[in-house]
Amino acid sequence: MEKLGLNEIRRRFLNFFESKDHYVVESYPLVPNNDKSLLLINAGMAPLKNYFSGVEVPPSKRMSTCQKCIRTGDIENVGVTARHATFFEMMGNFSFGDYFKRESIKWGWEFVTEHLNIPQDKIWVTVYEEDDEAFEIWEKEMNFPKERIVRLGKDDNFWEIGVGPCGPCSEIYFDRGEEYGCDNPDCKPGCDCDRYLEFWNHVFTQFDRDEQGNYNLLDNKNIDTGMGLERMACIMQDVDTIFEVDTIGYILNTVEKLTETKYGENPKSNMSIRIITDHIRAVSFMISDGVLPSNEGRGYVLRRLLRRAARHGKLLGVTDSFLFKLVDAVIEVSGEAYPNLVEKEGYIKKVIRIEEEKFSETIDQGTEILASYVDELKKSGKSVLSGENAFKLYDTYGFPVDLTKEILAEENLTLDEDEFNREMEEQKKRARSARGNMEGEGWKEDPISKLDETIDSEFDGYDDLSLDGTVEVLVKEGELVDFASKGDSLIVVLDKTTFYPEGGGQVGDKGLIKADGVVVEVEETKKGANNSIKHFGKILEGEIKVGSKVKTFVDKEIRMASARNHSATHLLHKALKNTLGDHVNQAGSLVTPDRLRFDITHFEPISKEELLKIEQEVNDAILSSLDVKCDIMDIKSAKEKGAMALFGEKYDNEVRVVSIGDYSSELCGGTHLKNTSQIGLFKILSEGGVAAGVRRIEAITGRAVYKYILDKENDIQDICTVLKTKEENLSQRVGAILEENKNLAKELHDVKSKVSLQSADAILDSKVDIEGVSLITYKLENTDMETLRETADNLRDKLGSGVVVLANIADDKVNFVVTATKDVIDRGIHSGNIVREVSKIAGGKGGGRPNMAQAGASDVTKVDVALNSASEVVRGQIK
Repeated sequence: MEKLGLNEIRRRFLNFFESKDHYVVESYPLVPNNDKSLLLINAGMAPLKNYFSGVEVPPSKRMSTCQKCIRTGDIENVGVTARHATFFEMMGNFSFGDYFKRESIKWGWEFVTEHLNIPQDKIWVTVYEEDDEAFEIWEKEMNFPKERIVRLGKDDNFWEIGVGPCGPCSEIYFDRGEEYGCDNPDCKPGCDCDRYLEFWNHVFTQFDRDEQGNYNLLDNKNIDTGMGLERMACIMQDVDTIFEVDTIGYILNTVEKLTETKYGENPKSNMSIRIITDHIRAVSFMISDGVLPSNEGRGYVLRRLLRRAARHGKLLGVTDSFLFKLVDAVIEVSGEAYPNLVEKEGYIKKVIRIEEEKFSETIDQGTEILASYVDELKKSGKSVLSGENAFKLYDTYGFPVDLTKEILAEENLTLDEDEFNREMEEQKKRARSARGNMEGEGWKEDPISKLDETIDSEFDGYDDLSLDGTVEVLVKEGELVDFASKGDSLIVVLDKTTFYPEGGGQVGDKGLIKADGVVVEVEETKKGANNSIKHFGKILEGEIKVGSKVKTFVDKEIRMASARNHSATHLLHKALKNTLGDHVNQAGSLVTPDRLRFDITHFEPISKEELLKIEQEVNDAILSSLDVKCDIMDIKSAKEKGAMALFGEKYDNEVRVVSIGDYSSELCGGTHLKNTSQIGLFKILSEGGVAAGVRRIEAITGRAVYKYILDKENDIQDICTVLKTKEENLSQRVGAILEENKNLAKELHDVKSKVSLQSADAILDSKVDIEGVSLITYKLENTDMETLRETADNLRDKLGSGVVVLANIADDKVNFVVTATKDVIDRGIHSGNIVREVSKIAGGKGGGRPNMAQAGASDVTKVDVALNSASEVVRGQIK
C-alpha cells in the first residue's frame, strides 16, 4: 500500500470523481449560507441540503467536494484523547436524482483498490440488514467475498433525522490487524474494539419518512457519501492517530518547537500539545471564513477554542503570545488547497494575537484564584465548586465558565451549574434595575429619583419641534426647587417635550423654553430617572415655577444638522458591511450637529481604496433620494425584517425601525431626515484604530462639507501665493520644486562622497592586523546612511583584503556598517555577526550577509567602546 500524504489523497479523490463527470466544487465556507439550523458546517453534505431537498437546483446532478468541517459537541474531549478533533475535512461524492447504489459502490471500490491501492484482503464492508440490493451488488457485481460483508441494524447502517428523506447506507472498513482486536474469534465490523476502522460511508437516500412513520419510496433517489480525509490519511500512512498524519504532524512539531516541549514524554503535556495543534487548525480556518471572537454563537466557539489553546500554552510554560506564530505552519500544509488562508494570513494572525493578548490579562489571576478554590474543596473533602465562586471568577475576573469546568474536571471536581445560572440571572436583573431607562450619569444622586414614579416625560418631537407642556420638576444647584429666576442655571423637566435627549450616540437638542415673560435657553438635553427628560439651561428672562405652562422651541438648524449626521451613520454602517464584510458591527457612535463618529469591529486598517468606495456608496445613496421611513413594531417583527440593532441601545418589546429605501434597516430611536437628499454630501475625514479590533471613522455632512471645500480652496490659494503660481499650474510647480530639491540633495551627496574619498587614505593608516586580517574601525558624524555605506565600500576596495567597521553619530542615534573582502570571509569572517555583537554594546541590534551588514543603536556614549570591541570579535571568527 502506497504511503500517501493528506494533500495527495484529497487531490486523487477529487480528480477521480471529476473523471466520472462530477462537478468538483471547492469547499464551502464554514459559516452556513441561509441555514439557521447550523452554527457551523459540520458535514460534507451540509452546504448541499437545499439540493437534496429540492429547494434549489444544483449546478450539476453529480457533484464532489472536500468540505471543511467543525464539530463542537465534544470540545472538552479534544486533546484528552488522541482521536477527537474539532476541525476536519470530509470528502464526498453526491448524486441528485442521477446515479444510485450500483455506481456509488462500484466507484467506491474502484477508487480504494485502484487509486489508493489498499489491499483487497484488508477491506470489509457493512450494509443495512434489510438491504439485499446493496449486498448483491457487493457480492455478485464487485465479486466481494460475502464472508466480509456484514449486515447491521438501523443504529449502524440507516441514515435518518426525523421525518423526510432517509435511507440505508453501506460503510467501507479497513482491517488494521489482529493486534488491534479483541479476544472474540468472531470479531468483525460492528465490534467495539479498534481493529476495524470505518473510513467511507455511502448513504442511499431512497425513502421519505412521513409523520406516521411510513417509509415511502422517493421518485428521485440520491447519493451522499462521506470519507474523513484525516482518517483516510491515518490508514494510508499506517499511523494510529490524526496527530501523526504528515500535515497535522507538521503543525504538532511546530508546537513542540515553540513551546520547547517534546511530544510523547508526558501524558499531560501530550494533551496540551494535541489541544493546541487541533485548535490552531480550527481557528485559522474559522477566521479565514469570516468568524470573529465574540460572546455568542460561532464567535464564542472561536473564542473558546483560542482561550483553551492559550491556557494549554501556559501549562507548557509559554509566557508570551504564541498562537499567532503557528498560523504559518497551518498555511504551509493547507495553503495550496485553501488559498484564502494565504490571502488572509496577516488578518488571521492579527485576530488571534489580539484575542490571545486580551485573554492573557485575565487568565493568570483567574487560574490562581481557581487553584485556591480547588485546594479548599480538597481539604474539606468536597467535590463540587459553588456556583457563587464560579460566578465571581466570571463576573469579576472575566474567567470563562467553560474553562472553570474543564479545570475542575482535570481535578475530578464538578461545578454547581444550577447555582451559577441563578447568579447569572440575578446579575441581569440587577443590571436592568440599576439601568432603568437611563444613560450617562450616576442617577443615585439625581434628586428626580426621589420623586414619585409618575413624574416622567413624553417625547413627542420626531415630527414637530414645538409643543405646549407643563413644568413638572425644577432642579437648581442639585436641589429640588419650586421656582427659579433670571440668571439661574437649572434643570427643567416637562410632562411633554420636543427636545430629543442624548441617546444612541446622538447628542441632545438645544433651543428655548418659553412662556409669558419667560425665556429659558436649553444648552443640552439628557435622560433622567423615572423616564424623565432633563433640559439643562439658564433663565434669560423672567421667573419659572413648577406647574407653569410653557412652549418648547427646538433649534431647527441644530436638529437638522444632527439628523443629517444620524441618517448618514445608517448609510455608512451599510456601506461598511457591503465593502468590508458582514463581520463589521457597530461598536459605538457619536452624532453631533458638526460631525459624526462611527466605531466598528474590524481587525485591520481600512485602505484608501476601500474608504473611497465606502464614501462613494454613501453619496450614491444620498443622491438617489431614498425615502427615510420610521415604523413602530414588535421586536420579533423587526428582527424578521432584518433590522440591525445598534450598539448601546436598550430595546423594549416595541421598537422603532428606521428604513432608508431598500438600502438600510436599523432599530433606532434617534431623529432622522425625511429623504437622504437632505444630507447633501458626505465626506470621510479620518480612519484609525481606537482599541483592539475596533476602527473609528470620522465624517461630516451637509454644510460642514461645503465649509470643508471652502477651507481647502483657501489653503490652495495660500499655497499658490507662497509659490507664486496659478492654481492650474500648482502640481507642475510643486513637481519642479521637488526635482530641484532632489538635484540639490544629489549635489550635496556628491560633495560628501568626495570628502569621504579624500579622507580615505588617512583612515587607511589606522588599520590594525588581527592574526593576518586587516581591520579598520572609524567613527564619523552627521553622515547619511548612503554615504556611510559608500565610504565603507571605498575603504574595503582600497584595503584590498580585510574588514571595515564604521560608526556614524547623527541626531543622537548611531548607525554601524561592516563590510569584508571575500578572502577573509573564506577564513571565517562574517559581517552580519560582527555588526550584531558590536552594536549590542551600544544598545542596538542588526545583521546581514557575510560581506555586508548594518545595525542601529541608541547609546551614543558607547560608540568608542563598541568600535574597540571589533578586534576581539574578529579575532574570535578567524579560523
